[in-house]
Amino acid sequence: MGLFQLAIRNALRHRLRTLLTVLGLAVATMACGLINTVIEAWYASADASSSTRLITRSAISFTHPLPITQAPQIRSVPGVSGLTWLTWFGGIHGDNRQPFTKLAVDANSYFDLYPEYQLSDAQRRAFQQDRQGAVIGPKLAASLGLKIGDTLPIRGDKYPGAWAFTVRGIYQPRDHKADDALMLVHWKLLSETLKARLGSGVPDVVGVYVVGVDDPALVPAVSARIDALFQDSAAGTKTQSERAYQLSIVAMSHNVLLWLRIVSMGLVVISLLVLTNAITMSASERLREYATLKALGFSPAYVATLLLCESMVIACLAVLAGIALTYPASALFVSSVGSLVDGFTVSPGTLRMQASIALVVGLLAAAIPAWRMSRVNVAQALGSVRA
Repeated sequence: MGLFQLAIRNALRHRLRTLLTVLGLAVATMACGLINTVIEAWYASADASSSTRLITRSAISFTHPLPITQAPQIRSVPGVSGLTWLTWFGGIHGDNRQPFTKLAVDANSYFDLYPEYQLSDAQRRAFQQDRQGAVIGPKLAASLGLKIGDTLPIRGDKYPGAWAFTVRGIYQPRDHKADDALMLVHWKLLSETLKARLGSGVPDVVGVYVVGVDDPALVPAVSARIDALFQDSAAGTKTQSERAYQLSIVAMSHNVLLWLRIVSMGLVVISLLVLTNAITMSASERLREYATLKALGFSPAYVATLLLCESMVIACLAVLAGIALTYPASALFVSSVGSLVDGFTVSPGTLRMQASIALVVGLLAAAIPAWRMSRVNVAQALGSVRA
């Protein structure tokens, strides 16, 4: 009988203990994979950012608006090849069980700056011509059962009231990095509605400006020129690359991400302790067998390798079960948060991480028991069993 076959038989001697050990390790492996996927999704927007787009926001805070009167000045800055703007619209659809991102954008310029959201010319014209129109992503359309011409009601929170939009377009993401669940509405509709409700004296404001440049090398210079325009203004600006802007938003959740990583490492430690306990018990129960193997001439290395193989068998079974559980766990997580988390997919890197955890835990858990069994004194071991 080969070493691997013998390790499998040893692992299955106490099937209930092995099953409980595998189950515990599988849950820990699944949780590590899910946490890693959440962290990756948190950075997805930064990874999908363009090197030729800048974000100009208020120097006061992320949420402070900027006046639309700054647009012509920004557009005139040398090196600027395109300009659009957007505002977080917010709002709730239905019972809010499927939250998704809603943005008020400039319909005439938004898609020029965001070519990753591909929209047919006919749908783009229909959107531009209808103030009540909306463009949505294919994932959102599928989850809500919407098609071109359907009405999408939104209950306002940031901008109170009952809003009703007609779906005029369903864009197609250029690649898997692009958000496929956005809802885009007219910034002009938002501006006109606020003026109608609050008076014509309400200034037109935007959340951020999105600035296009032809060459990524121009980013520092163009950023400095834009901010210099408004440095003495009450509406000062901070311009940065799109990636830096997205990472600055992620940085606001630094403590959350830190604790997620701590929890993940804690799960690895727990997995190690669980498997170490199981292997130690297994080794203690078979002390006489290991002593007999040494008495028959098997080397200490063979005895240690046998125990290491048994540990690796359990670890491999656990990681396979853990990876299998990661996919339904991820689907359950997505169904609970809707489309608020972009790019939530289990990546090959996550699978490699889970496999690495199994390898490391399997080896470390058996290291001390294997070393002890390789050094067991044959006479004492057999004598203690007889006694």
